[in-house]
Amino acid sequence: MRLNILAFAIGVGFLQTQADLPAFSLVLALLLGAPLLLFWLQSQRQLAKRMLSVLVCAALGVAWAALLAERRLQDRLPVAWEGRDVQVVGVVAGLPQRFEHGQRFAFAVESVDPPDAVLPRRVMLSWYHGRADQDWRPAQLVRPAERWRFTVRLKRPHGNANAHGFDYEAWLFERGIRATGYVRPQALVRRLDDFVPGLAYAIERLRERIRRSFVAALPAQAPYVGILAALAIGDQQGISSEQWRVFRQTGVTHLMSISGLHVTMVAALFAALVGWLWRRSEGLMLLLPAPKAAIAAGWLAAFAYALLAGFAVPTQRTLYMLTVVALALWSGRNLGVSRSLLLALLLVLLLDPWAVLAPGFWLSFAAVGLLFLVGTARLGMQRGWQAMLARWGSAQWAVTVGTLPLLLFLFQQFSLVSPLANALAIPVVSFMITPLALLFAVFSWPPLLALDHWLLSALMVFLEWLARWPLWQQPAPPLPVTLLAVLGVLWLLLPRGFPARWLGSCLLLPALFWPAARPPTGDAWLDVLDVGQGLAVVVRTAGRTLLYDTGPLYGADSDAGERIVVPYLRAIGVEHIDTLIVTHSDKDHAGGVTAIQEALPIARTLSSLPELAGERCVAGQTWVWDGVRFTILHPLAADYDREGVRSNNMSCVLRVENAFGSVLLTSDIEARDEQALLARESARLRSDVLLVPHHGSATSSTAAFIAAVGAREVIIPVGYRNRYQHPRPDVVARYAGSRLWRTDVDGALRIDLADGLSVSSQRAAYRRYWQEDVAAGSGYW
Repeated sequence: MRLNILAFAIGVGFLQTQADLPAFSLVLALLLGAPLLLFWLQSQRQLAKRMLSVLVCAALGVAWAALLAERRLQDRLPVAWEGRDVQVVGVVAGLPQRFEHGQRFAFAVESVDPPDAVLPRRVMLSWYHGRADQDWRPAQLVRPAERWRFTVRLKRPHGNANAHGFDYEAWLFERGIRATGYVRPQALVRRLDDFVPGLAYAIERLRERIRRSFVAALPAQAPYVGILAALAIGDQQGISSEQWRVFRQTGVTHLMSISGLHVTMVAALFAALVGWLWRRSEGLMLLLPAPKAAIAAGWLAAFAYALLAGFAVPTQRTLYMLTVVALALWSGRNLGVSRSLLLALLLVLLLDPWAVLAPGFWLSFAAVGLLFLVGTARLGMQRGWQAMLARWGSAQWAVTVGTLPLLLFLFQQFSLVSPLANALAIPVVSFMITPLALLFAVFSWPPLLALDHWLLSALMVFLEWLARWPLWQQPAPPLPVTLLAVLGVLWLLLPRGFPARWLGSCLLLPALFWPAARPPTGDAWLDVLDVGQGLAVVVRTAGRTLLYDTGPLYGADSDAGERIVVPYLRAIGVEHIDTLIVTHSDKDHAGGVTAIQEALPIARTLSSLPELAGERCVAGQTWVWDGVRFTILHPLAADYDREGVRSNNMSCVLRVENAFGSVLLTSDIEARDEQALLARESARLRSDVLLVPHHGSATSSTAAFIAAVGAREVIIPVGYRNRYQHPRPDVVARYAGSRLWRTDVDGALRIDLADGLSVSSQRAAYRRYWQEDVAAGSGYW
């Protein structure tokens, strides 16, 4: 059974790596024929037939995941209805998340107008209320379980596609959200019902009430009320970016939101309490044995807590695992540790085959498995508080070392102080802070929350002190090296007395010290990152790194530097930036500069921004790194003394060249700047690859400039269905003689200035079946 479940899981995981789903007839044949074949094979004893049953289970996993995926893909937004105004009636289906100038919420669509409009059943809407706080009106605030009529404009799910980046499209797909959009301003908006009956809606309204009670019970200056609300109802919007940084630095992020650990601890506490009380009543003992009553109470508590947390995907996984364990204990059968864990894995994948896409899936199962591995009773196990303390230490050691390969593969970092931080934070958060937050959620007694906030404040002082220690950061190790490290961890954690356990650490070393990939001397790699409507280009030579622009500012607490550029640089092993070029002051190019300055040391800064420390970028500046030449072509030194010059006209233009080709990076220059470059630098403009000026706007890309550059590869950095209507169709038509690449269609782009210059795209290399074909859907948003 164990091998069959593992084979089924491998089949499910294999499907999530495919660009296309198998034919429905094949899926149907597998679903109908595989169980019959499996039933016959299970009665056979020959090894070959048992191995064949494993292959059948793997095929069954592929077919099951494909069936559910095909069903979800049918609920989609057609291309014809992208970017069109549609009137919808529906229900606010979750807790609204407030952001700068608006709210974002899940919306369950009930009816549409015009009637022939085809919309998904569940969408994610943003409602922008204005640019100032005074523009907010209470009548505009939505609440869970309310029915509204909106005029909306939708688009198909689309996210930034970068190597080692977060797959937003997969995240939406797993949650059944098949379109995103916004409420149209100055259009028909009306609240139709204050409350729509339904269990799910009632729970969401309850969660909203509890969130309000948390905010009302503490003073406005209480810094950690958002964390307490997150522990009670799973709402993380009140946790600041600085607090998240502290949690990442100390390795306790998993504790500051409702995780599997919290759900399990609540279940254990309720089970222990009910079991103790049950034994005090003879009548209850005759009605049902105390152990079974404790099991039922623990499972019901876990179920209630999962509902209170919004039944989010991570809590669902934990509940499924606890369900398997509870059923096994209730039946009185000793399934064993490995069988229980694998049955939980099977249940999770049957209900949610996309769980394998989430890092939390792998980390949670790995942590539980490691705890079982080191916590299983062994001969000679001692009792007493000293032995208990030793077992607690061994559990911390096992989880820290055991999850290390996954953390390096998924996040390229781990906290050196994580064992110490978790040793204190796990018991304090799980047994004190979280129970008190839940008690307040039930009884709404402010002194409870005040005590809870005081405890959390004391813990945060300790964590902030630990956060001063550096993180271990390195390039992402390849999958084979990660699997080798996993094998080494298992070897290292074998019981004491097992020979040569130290060999496990040797298998772990390659993952810990995997070198960063670099081009050979004389070559260069340029990565045009997919940052939406903005620009960020990473240039690497054999020993140096240059960053050309930092991406856009998304909001008050979010920018491309923090969300995309820094994680990418960390994943490819860049520890410092040799030269940062911030071409001009527009937020779509300079929005991430602060995050990058805080995250990485920068040796040299060039920019046209007077307020940014560093050198001015001036035409004529040139340098050579490892056989690769860099030349600034624009602006002139005299341009800085001119009055009324627009920031776009001050964009730093960079040419990168080596023996194999050249790339011209033009930022946001406009027609007048192109003419000036033609007048003074026409010979240097000719390049093999051109980054299209100003995202393909109508103010740039004159015919003479395009002819002078003569690029055979043309790249347009642009956001999907952006509000500026970039790139303009007439501008795109001017590049008819070149091969055209777009970041909204192709994702991040890699330019290899090597023998046989080449351009490759992230979406082509990482094509998945849930990704929509966006080439036909690009247009005005």
